[in-house]
Amino acid sequence: MAKAYLQITLKINPSEKGAVTGIYNKFQDAFLDQIKGAIAMELLVGDEHVQLLHVFDTAEDAHVFLSTELFNNDILVALKSLAVDTPEIRIYTVL
Repeated sequence: MAKAYLQITLKINPSEKGAVTGIYNKFQDAFLDQIKGAIAMELLVGDEHVQLLHVFDTAEDAHVFLSTELFNNDILVALKSLAVDTPEIRIYTVL
């Protein structure tokens, strides 16, 4: 059972939905294969926002992911060019 969620919310221009989907598809396997405690990753697409939900074994695994090279040098760099605002990042624990 999943114990923690990392939620990244981005405000984007509607025309960028395809680009966000491409980034999601590009990094999904690396996330699942390389990141400790990674269980799943989901992309939620709205009119002007997208949310990337990362599911982890523990909240600690989610916090550690935020300091990885994959997140900071690959995923975040790719997403920043599409974001209208600063990404909102939250971690939730399942009780």
